[in-house]
Amino acid sequence: MSASLDRPAPDDPALTPGEEQLTSASRLARAQDALARRNPEEALAIADASADDTTEIPALHYVRARALFHLHRYAECAEELEKASANVGPHAIALLLDEAVSMRRRDDLLPLLEICRRRKPDDARLMDAEATVLIQLARFDEAELLLRQSLHRRPGNRSTLNLLALLLTETGRFEGALAVMNDLRESDPQDWEPICNMACILSSLGRMEEAANLYRQAVPMAPKDPRLRLNHSITMLKSGRMAQGWAEHEWRFGLPGHTSMPLDRLLPNISPSLDLRGKRVLVTQEEGLGDTLMYLRYIPPLARTGAIVHIWGTETLAAICERVAGVAEVQFGGETPEYDYHCPFISLPRAFSGTPDAMGAPVPYLSADRRKAEMWRQRLQDDHKFRIGLVWAGAARPEDTAALMVDRQRSMPLSALAPLADIEGASFYSLQKDRPAEQIPDFPGELINFMPECHTMDDTAALMVNLDIIVSVDTSAVHLAGGLGKPVIMMDRVNNCWRWLHGREDTPWYPQTTIVRQTRFGDWSDVVERVKHRLEDAVSAH
Repeated sequence: MSASLDRPAPDDPALTPGEEQLTSASRLARAQDALARRNPEEALAIADASADDTTEIPALHYVRARALFHLHRYAECAEELEKASANVGPHAIALLLDEAVSMRRRDDLLPLLEICRRRKPDDARLMDAEATVLIQLARFDEAELLLRQSLHRRPGNRSTLNLLALLLTETGRFEGALAVMNDLRESDPQDWEPICNMACILSSLGRMEEAANLYRQAVPMAPKDPRLRLNHSITMLKSGRMAQGWAEHEWRFGLPGHTSMPLDRLLPNISPSLDLRGKRVLVTQEEGLGDTLMYLRYIPPLARTGAIVHIWGTETLAAICERVAGVAEVQFGGETPEYDYHCPFISLPRAFSGTPDAMGAPVPYLSADRRKAEMWRQRLQDDHKFRIGLVWAGAARPEDTAALMVDRQRSMPLSALAPLADIEGASFYSLQKDRPAEQIPDFPGELINFMPECHTMDDTAALMVNLDIIVSVDTSAVHLAGGLGKPVIMMDRVNNCWRWLHGREDTPWYPQTTIVRQTRFGDWSDVVERVKHRLEDAVSAH
């Protein structure tokens, strides 16, 4: 049912052959086009019931619901969603979630769901939908209550149990989540997804061998599923099996959003038989800023092959990219340039995995603008204390649900860093951007904030090189400072990202970076205490 709501369904048994079906399909297509043009009033007028067309398809009800949601007309929207939803399968409101998120109106789903549930108080699908929104909003107690009620009505429902496992994971109850997944696994031994989900949880906790054993069971069950293979690659990388992990990581191209470039022109593995002399290699932005900063280390060895390196990235990193050794051209925006091969940044480690440059160029491979750095040197020259840069939060990106949920685990409130203010002989500089910077008054000591003057990463880099150390959560600031060769203390969550491996306080990516990791989920207190001791030692040495 859900797959048919966004398009006409010629096989819908409610339709009769001839003009009536064409009329419904035409109205649907035109209404969808109006919504794409951000004109919900027009979409609603087009999709509205016609006297000449008494037959309605579910997709027309759904497109009307979308238009009414755009217009904040929730009572009418709820009525149309109900008509669009069959008695089996997911409720139509589940399809509306992604659209609401992209519009940054996730919260607006709650009053709509309240109306829907008043109309159908026993519909467990609506309980699941509301729980999904509440999980994303970190309102976990309310979400769990709804999921328990839903399971009371539909015991053993796999969709609800998956949501419950997600909630348990998001709240640090990993053993409970594993138990739910194991029950799902035992109830359907042919379903690889619970096995994969268990492996993901185990991998995030550093239980690498257990995770690997589960993937050995799951991969033969769905050897061509890119979701499974991509998750498998992350466990390999976190285990330090880099060459295999990078090769497996290419399965991400089977998922949307990674590249629209033709895969038959993807850069092959670097080898003696590959002649890149004079060939133009287009290196493209793929995910976050941190990834780009991390993988820029592969540009110098790529240029040494004789390739002409053209980077097509983001404006905020353009100036930094231009100074990386071996870059011929940097572009942001515009049309696709001419190229012989293309390579997303995240595929560069795979290309070099069998070479002496498997870890890329040594640190520092990034540099700051000399003129900007000198300006900051002069402005800070009267500060003779040990200068500490602070970053306490990443970019939340509320329009990206996965990023939002990761960010609330990796970030902390600035108030958690209050003990650092007691360090004598240190001065503190904010390197924080975006809304978390509004917390600066919460720091009990002086926290100097020049970030309103730093409009790009290039500006931030120039300020960074004039500080003595950077203390940051796991965000792009770590990669920028690490690539510049600055000392870094990274404050890390207990279920850490694959790139920091497991059980280590150091990292092969950035030799001057020290990792201080949580010992209890969501608890930063012991992390901050250990960071304070390290900083006190550094101040004494200074």
